[in-house]
Amino acid sequence: MEFLDQTILGNPQRSWLIAIAMAVFAVVVLRTLQSLARRRLAKLAALTTTQWDDHLVALLAKTRLFFWIFLGVLVGSSVLDLQPRAQGIVTSAFIIALLVQIGIWGSVLIRAIMANYEKAVGSERPGELATLNLIAFVGRIAVWSLVVLLALDNLGINITALVAGLGIGGVAVALAVQNILGDLFASLSIVLDKPFVIGDFLIVGDLMGAVEHIGLKTTRVRSLSGEQLVFSNADLLTSRIRNYGRMFERRVVFKIGVTYETSREKLKRIPGIIREIIQGRENTRFDRSHFQEYGAYSLNFETVYYVLSPDYAVYMDIQQDIYFELHERLEQEGVEFAYPTQKLFLEGTGQAL
Repeated sequence: MEFLDQTILGNPQRSWLIAIAMAVFAVVVLRTLQSLARRRLAKLAALTTTQWDDHLVALLAKTRLFFWIFLGVLVGSSVLDLQPRAQGIVTSAFIIALLVQIGIWGSVLIRAIMANYEKAVGSERPGELATLNLIAFVGRIAVWSLVVLLALDNLGINITALVAGLGIGGVAVALAVQNILGDLFASLSIVLDKPFVIGDFLIVGDLMGAVEHIGLKTTRVRSLSGEQLVFSNADLLTSRIRNYGRMFERRVVFKIGVTYETSREKLKRIPGIIREIIQGRENTRFDRSHFQEYGAYSLNFETVYYVLSPDYAVYMDIQQDIYFELHERLEQEGVEFAYPTQKLFLEGTGQAL
């Protein structure tokens, strides 16, 4: 047994064998528990609708063997009487392995979230997917940059000057590409806040059209006359946008004017006639109809109703049918529509021309 009593780095070989045995045992047990937990959790995740348990399964699947090995080495070293420098090396190695594993977990989680979003969206909104893929890429870069900086700091390297240099460089780059970054963050705002989506009909100032594409820098709109309008994302978000794609119903106001020769009895019947015509149409909701005012050459009525569809063609068909029937009903009542006229009275004759 003298062989076991021989010392290596201040520890008997017996202690080294125990440390190795503990390390191997720890790796085997942890790896086994990982496999069992992953299979068990995968069965439970298949029974739920939430995605977070699926993400946890993916994280367990991507827990690397090197992480368990370094953890086993740390456990085994606990029975050894190591010099502070050697113990520091073991601890630092485990911390670096842990940071790398955290970086892997972060990348896996970002990819899993993106995969779920792509599955939900499909190919309907490619602009959003392009923006979020870029954001995911930047997120992975940020995660690994943090891992590298923490690893360097753990190795005793002074990262203060490096971080300061990166900060100054980042400010310089940001100033150089501030317009591009402004459009990029505007694109992110459009994707997350969704003031409009592809297919919505927008009016921006005196320009209008349907959204075709939402990119990283620009949004492209197809106008009614056929040409493509290209808006900067930043400029678009600072504009007042009228989004007809979010319209659920359309409020319609129209006026008619009849001649002053129309009798009072016929005037009183006109609101009821208009009400009957509108209520007789599908996809409409009558609001009101009133004798509004005495005009310069007509007696004016104002009517308000709602078309229960955002489709412009449906609105125009209903409006046309209402006008046709209204013209017919007033014609049957002997009511004439007014148009600009003037009467000239000759003094002394009592006659009007």
